[in-house]
Amino acid sequence: MENCESQIYHERQRLQFCLLHSLNNLFQDKNAFTRESLNSIAEKLVDDDPNKETWTPLSLLLKPHHNTLTGNYDVNVLITALEGKGKSVVWHDKRSGASSIDLDADTLMGIVLNVPVKRYGGLWRSRHWVVIRKINGVWYNLDSDLVVPLLFKDDDEVRGFLDQNLSSGGEVLFVNNA
Repeated sequence: MENCESQIYHERQRLQFCLLHSLNNLFQDKNAFTRESLNSIAEKLVDDDPNKETWTPLSLLLKPHHNTLTGNYDVNVLITALEGKGKSVVWHDKRSGASSIDLDADTLMGIVLNVPVKRYGGLWRSRHWVVIRKINGVWYNLDSDLVVPLLFKDDDEVRGFLDQNLSSGGEVLFVNNA
């Protein structure tokens, strides 16, 4: 098992680029997406928006779909990036809980979570993108905040993890092969 884990690509957290890290971890490729490609997607979303906000000096830093300094991309960037790679994204109805999730679905590439986080003793509240994916028949937590990927022992542990995140305000999105 250790040999298998050493072959798993796992990008670590830097600033608030957790969406970038999550996407690269999902695709198991450090070059699947770059900061520039996600920035380009965010800019295109703004250009295509018929309800553009008026420009202010803060607009240079705080964009509608991301923060230009720290990253912190929104779900629109996630969905557009994945659709650009031929994937589809489906929101999980949190009222159903994780027991309704088919973890063995042929089309399921991975699961993306958006979870609330508190940092610096609760002074900083934000949200964080996390990916879990089945690799060689084994589910892994590829959270960029982790030092190494965490192995789930079975589907029940995966569902428990998902239920725990749903109950604490997390959102679950399925990434499907189109």
